[in-house]
Amino acid sequence: MYVPVHFEENRVEVLHATIRRIRFASLVTVTGDGPVASHVPMLLDPAPAPFGTLSGHIARSNTQWRDTIAGGSALAIFLGADAYVSPSLYPTKRQTGKVVPTWNYLAVHATGPASWFEDSERLLKLVSALTEREEGPRRQPWAVSDAPADYVQSMLRAIVGFEIPITRLEGKWKMSQNRTAEDRAGVSGGIAEEGDRGAAEVGRIVAERAK
Repeated sequence: MYVPVHFEENRVEVLHATIRRIRFASLVTVTGDGPVASHVPMLLDPAPAPFGTLSGHIARSNTQWRDTIAGGSALAIFLGADAYVSPSLYPTKRQTGKVVPTWNYLAVHATGPASWFEDSERLLKLVSALTEREEGPRRQPWAVSDAPADYVQSMLRAIVGFEIPITRLEGKWKMSQNRTAEDRAGVSGGIAEEGDRGAAEVGRIVAERAK
């Protein structure tokens, strides 16, 4: 990922917190026919240090697990808030006119060797952890054990798990850090009025990063 120094975020604790907040990622691996991507929720284990390990699962019928070149690196892409930034939000537009549109966004890339597993006990532990994470905040959380055991086993046979020990962890917070303080204030204050919920989050982050 191309990361100019003013957009770089390399604090592991911030990157881990962001992965846990986003939770859903694009899993990219290389096959004999080229790169392939699946879009799946993932768990993050902080061990081993410094970057930790990602895990998740895909459908057994998804041939990505069979076709991925052994020993090759996998890339997990976590995308956060993003929004179009109009030049009209910059005070600089009125002063010089020397402005162009851009797009603000947040992204975390985690890279490492992917391994695949089919062991039912390990898969059960994985899907139970994923379920507990998502169901925990609900008023009446559903648990894997709520389903009949034989049905759960049949579902486990329909998936394949993966694990990625992270060897490289990159973060990019492109949030107008290369603009003047006045332009950043214009983006922070104006973007939420013109956009959706994601734009409002971008506006908040722009203001936060300006401090």
